[in-house]
Amino acid sequence: MGKGGEKGEESGECKAQIPLYTWEEIQKHNLRTDKWLVIERKVYNVTQWAHRHPGGHRVISHCAGEDATDAFQAFHINPTLVQKFLKPLLIGELAPGEPSQDRDKNPQLVEDFRTLRKTAEDMNLFRASPLFFSLYLAHIIALEALAWLMVSYFGTGWITTLLLAFILATSQAQAGWLQHDFGHLSVFKKSSWNHLVHKFVIGHLKGASANWWNHRHFQHHAKPNIFKKDPDVNMLHVFVLGETQPVEYGKKKLKYLPYNHQHEYFFLIFPPLLIPVYFQIQIISTMIKRRFWADLAWAFSYYMRYFITYIPFYGVLGSLSLLTFVRFLESHWFVWVTQMNHIPMEIDSEKHKDWLSSQLAATCNIEQSFFNDWFTGHLNFQIEHHLFPTMPRHNFWKVKPLVKSLCAKYGVQYEEKPLGKAFVDIVGSLKKSGDLWLDAYLHK
Repeated sequence: MGKGGEKGEESGECKAQIPLYTWEEIQKHNLRTDKWLVIERKVYNVTQWAHRHPGGHRVISHCAGEDATDAFQAFHINPTLVQKFLKPLLIGELAPGEPSQDRDKNPQLVEDFRTLRKTAEDMNLFRASPLFFSLYLAHIIALEALAWLMVSYFGTGWITTLLLAFILATSQAQAGWLQHDFGHLSVFKKSSWNHLVHKFVIGHLKGASANWWNHRHFQHHAKPNIFKKDPDVNMLHVFVLGETQPVEYGKKKLKYLPYNHQHEYFFLIFPPLLIPVYFQIQIISTMIKRRFWADLAWAFSYYMRYFITYIPFYGVLGSLSLLTFVRFLESHWFVWVTQMNHIPMEIDSEKHKDWLSSQLAATCNIEQSFFNDWFTGHLNFQIEHHLFPTMPRHNFWKVKPLVKSLCAKYGVQYEEKPLGKAFVDIVGSLKKSGDLWLDAYLHK
């Protein structure tokens, strides 16, 4: 009895020694040199760990001073395994009187979303279909083979070359959607297998960098359409987006370009140049500066394969010209598909919304059809993808009714539109932001 009492006292003392923190204290630790975050009411100091984080230091830094439980669940396919990395970073817990969510987030909405996720797990919606992804990879390889066979059989005439370029651009676009699946760990149960095949698809099939993509894209998912956190809305002063940035630029009399015409010069700058110019420069410089040598080797294997295949037909300059034109075509495809879900939506500074609300504010869906699914790589289900980034895309349609029901319950807007309207809305949104800039520039 005495020993039991002593053990109980020791246990009580250990528990009492665990530091307890308030949200007010935790929110102070959101600096570059001082980062805390909360996962399931446990407080972690990730200041040093951030630079070793496989997804990049920025994505974890964006959650500093906040409850990161839903983001943690969203990005990791095996949270239990990842816990071993978190254990040494544990510094305390939320004080008993503190709510589990920060900044007055609706606790019932958050709880209901987590229940929805558990339901999706119970429905096996996070289990991938090997046949789906095998066939998807096969159709990309088939397009590559068709392109080579066509030029081998029909020669290098203008019509053949034009058709060849469109086939290769289609292959590149579809490989882009496929690398996206592996990058999000949504195919294999083991992260290591996803990472390996991701490097093959984005590196050998596309000539790009897996690490560059991971570090950039995960930030977008963690904080979509949030200035200074989502790199996809960092337009380098070329465009102004949303409703607040144009007014800020206008009041400050910033005029790097005539933004009231951005919906017109968009066609000349964004779709044609994003992949062949901006991304190419950024990818190569990132691989070299950050010493992503494995990624560089994979990318080199793509260019070796491409030039060995097409130099015999077109020569060096001809092959370079063909590749540039293929990138030009792919860039149009990529820009219209990726921007239709986000540019017309809310774009603003950090508002610290809950996971469901923040993702729905920044994303919209496009109506489902076989063509839309294929053409967009199932990014027509952008809402479901953003809520559950590790879910295999062929299951989005199954979880969609559950998401719509939850949104309806809490009055969260769930927006869905036809493909054509989505494209038109990109231009309309840019025009609206440009008009806001002009008004502020002239009158405020």
